[in-house]
Amino acid sequence: MVRRSKKIRASRLLRLGKFLLWLNVAAALALGGWYLAQPEPRQQEVARLVGNAFAQQKHVAPLDVAWDLWQLYYADSAVGAVAPGDKSIVYGGVPQAGGLVTQRVLRNQAYLVGYSETLANPLWAAYRVVDLKRIPDSPPRPERFETDARTMARVAAADYTGSGYDRGHLAPNYAIATRYGEAAQRETFLMSNITPQRHALNAGLWKELEMKIATSYPARYGEVWVLTGPIFSAGPQKLRGGVAVPEAFFLIVIDETESRLRTQAFIIPQETPAGSVANAFLVSIDEIERRTGLDFLHEIEDEDERAVEAQRASRLW
Repeated sequence: MVRRSKKIRASRLLRLGKFLLWLNVAAALALGGWYLAQPEPRQQEVARLVGNAFAQQKHVAPLDVAWDLWQLYYADSAVGAVAPGDKSIVYGGVPQAGGLVTQRVLRNQAYLVGYSETLANPLWAAYRVVDLKRIPDSPPRPERFETDARTMARVAAADYTGSGYDRGHLAPNYAIATRYGEAAQRETFLMSNITPQRHALNAGLWKELEMKIATSYPARYGEVWVLTGPIFSAGPQKLRGGVAVPEAFFLIVIDETESRLRTQAFIIPQETPAGSVANAFLVSIDEIERRTGLDFLHEIEDEDERAVEAQRASRLW
């Protein structure tokens, strides 16, 4: 009886194995047929996406591939028309400050900053990250932060010492270093690119999102544009040198797909604890504009801009 039971189990396992094999063959044939039916630009995009799933350093999971194929081509998650003009660094035009807020736009090799002398802080930073065949090793991290002589505030690294806040990058070290090289990396250590950030956030969720933007997103979408910055209360705490402390931070990621736009936007509080999940902080760009007084994507036609900025991503890409 025992021997017969083992034979029955072995037979069932064999039939199950054959079924799974044929199921995989059928799925492969279906996907292959779908792929061949797509226009050439889409075939190239799909081939890049699938190829990057095998590149360990790019952090693209098989589920990401399935999700992206659905979102990019069937879920109608993209709205509006793409922006005209120069998109080499900033997307949709340099953000405009409204009301009584004034800014100086500081141009660096790989990113732009809108700087507030009154708050001794960047109001926003803009940068672009592209996919590479292989992400190079990052140059060694610079040993110190530098005062930006272009600013009147002349914030120094020492103004943060003993404050309880990290020197938080807006344009991030790793993404800029791996795409634009060592000289551009050093510019991310200018104090005009730095804002006070709690360590739990700086080394936690904020770092996770920066690394996802630097590795996974370009691998999946070819290139993405980022707008990021602090959000201040009406009467912010200030460190030495008049450096205002934000109550929260915003992050906007922009992707062009087949002449349409997808965006995801976050407002993340300063006191966000380690282990927090990004999905909890998804918002619309409209909400960020309301909280900051900044105007984004103003080079897009008004109707398209309204549609894009009202959109709220359903989940983290």
